[in-house]
Amino acid sequence: MDHPNSGPVAVDSHYFHARDGVRLHYRILGTGRAIILLHGLFSNAEVNWVKYGHAATIAAAGYRVIMPDLRGHGQSDASQEAAHYPADILCTDLADLVAHLGLEDFDLGGFSLGARTSVRALARGDVSPGRVILGGMGVEGLSNWAVRGEFFRRVIDQFDTAKRGDDIWMAVQFMKTMAVDRVAARHLLASLVDTPVDALAAIHQQTLVVCGSEDRDNGDPAALTAALPDARHAVIPGTHMGCIVGKDLGRAMAEFLNGPVAPIGA
Repeated sequence: MDHPNSGPVAVDSHYFHARDGVRLHYRILGTGRAIILLHGLFSNAEVNWVKYGHAATIAAAGYRVIMPDLRGHGQSDASQEAAHYPADILCTDLADLVAHLGLEDFDLGGFSLGARTSVRALARGDVSPGRVILGGMGVEGLSNWAVRGEFFRRVIDQFDTAKRGDDIWMAVQFMKTMAVDRVAARHLLASLVDTPVDALAAIHQQTLVVCGSEDRDNGDPAALTAALPDARHAVIPGTHMGCIVGKDLGRAMAEFLNGPVAPIGA
């Protein structure tokens, strides 16, 4: 089930148009049962899933891994028009991707913003996957976006003035590395909608909550696990961003998808 943790991996690259005409990019690796993986804020599918081998590990476990670049990220369009970022637009983009691919039986996973989008789409009824994986997420990251949203707005506002040692320094450097369009990013942040904690009780899918041992950026993953009807919690080494570069994230995801229903991790 393991795959080398770095190096290039050949993936198929595709585009489609969302219902509002915005062009969105997605990658596919492997064959078998489909799983859609959504990346984190300011990242893209290449960095989150391909670069460090997570997609290859899951593909080797018998899955067709579908990895969109979210609107405003990667090779997807980063429109600077506010009209292209209505509330919950990432959820409708996900529904459009499922329809475009004709998927009827699939799994869904996401990391950070991708996990948030997955939960929101489930709560809205946009998609109905089999199993669900939520990475780098706690209850607070789902139900109290105002705190994280304000942090990221400061990242954008202080992009040119942030200094080493500032709490936003690493996020600014990551935005620079990823060449994020700040106008598009600000519009996207405004489109994100909270999911009330009591709405989690309606998510019936078997769910993996996987989070780095040093990661509480989006709150307590154990509390999220407890709030979901059928969830198990996997702890992997690392911080919120650091756990992406190790092998354990992909391993935990693949083991959950193909393993027994008993809880895994700590």
